[in-house]
Amino acid sequence: MASAVVDRPFGLLAELTYRCPLHCPYCSNPLELAAYRDELSTAEWQRVLTEARELGVLQLHLSGGEPLLRRDLAEIVRTASELGLYTNLITSALGLTPRRAGQLRTAGLDHVQISLQADEAALSDRLAGTPSFERKLSAARLVKQLGWPLTLNVVLHRENLDRVDRILDLAEELAADRIELANTQYYGWALRNRAGLLPGRAQVERAEVVVRAARERLAGRMEIIYVLPDYYSRYPKPCMGGWGRRQLTVVPDGNVLPCPTAHDLPLPRASVREHSLAWIWWESPLFRRFRGTDWMPEPCRSCNRRELDFGGCRCQAFQLTGDAARTDPVCHLSPDHGIVAAAVRAADEVPRSSDAVLTPRRTRVTRQSR
Repeated sequence: MASAVVDRPFGLLAELTYRCPLHCPYCSNPLELAAYRDELSTAEWQRVLTEARELGVLQLHLSGGEPLLRRDLAEIVRTASELGLYTNLITSALGLTPRRAGQLRTAGLDHVQISLQADEAALSDRLAGTPSFERKLSAARLVKQLGWPLTLNVVLHRENLDRVDRILDLAEELAADRIELANTQYYGWALRNRAGLLPGRAQVERAEVVVRAARERLAGRMEIIYVLPDYYSRYPKPCMGGWGRRQLTVVPDGNVLPCPTAHDLPLPRASVREHSLAWIWWESPLFRRFRGTDWMPEPCRSCNRRELDFGGCRCQAFQLTGDAARTDPVCHLSPDHGIVAAAVRAADEVPRSSDAVLTPRRTRVTRQSR
């Protein structure tokens, strides 16, 4: 166990279901979706939220899959609101009808975050795997009409990064309060599709110039969050601010994770169906495994950045090296950095194509919540 001082968690990501109408090739959900069909019931989620609030959680992010596919979503939101949690719905917006939106507004939902795939229908619908662009725009306008703060979330990659200026124009047209421009993180489906998604260095540099100019122009009107692609960074990002330090994720079947992509790590499981959320946070081997710095190998152990990036992403280390305890290969000091450098070189050598062959997310998750 690392000798770290552990804080109470600030945010809970509740992945209510992995069912989803979209088939995005960069989806962060696990590859084997059928393993998560036994979803937590309404009562189980209500207990989890109560325990989360007692643990210190202040923000609840409702996600999936598509959380609107849960028939009890308004009931879950109402419970969270009564507990004093700030609620944020992260959605594709397919299914956010005026009637459903009204129910969620009455239940106390505080914020809506809608995913966009691109700035125009043809590319957006191709990436989403279904006609959805116009419905997303209608839902975004509905969100503003009902007085909610609106965040747009756009995952950036080779296919849409050169359109970031037009994406920002669309966000301005929709009067978004905030936009998250997040370069693809290469786990799960995105790792499978990395050859078609990873942008070239010139694309990344052009996009940074555009985003910087937009931040200056829209200062005070729209907050722009730009997440640089890991593979082009000199140092890795800290895993969720550090493993098991401020955030936790509860997935549809009740398993609890330190981050949303830790499904496949070879670590003991921790489930709200077997333990309290407090025990999982403070005592479970899963959450204790990579806390602090005592677990670190070299070069992390002696690095002056060890309490800034905490060795980087454990999921990325595992997926690229087979060992979750290795230094994140994104770091230029990692002995495995050549893996990332080779991927970047390959991306630079491939001309941009709008016809990239991408494997879509499969969505065979059919069992309803109880």
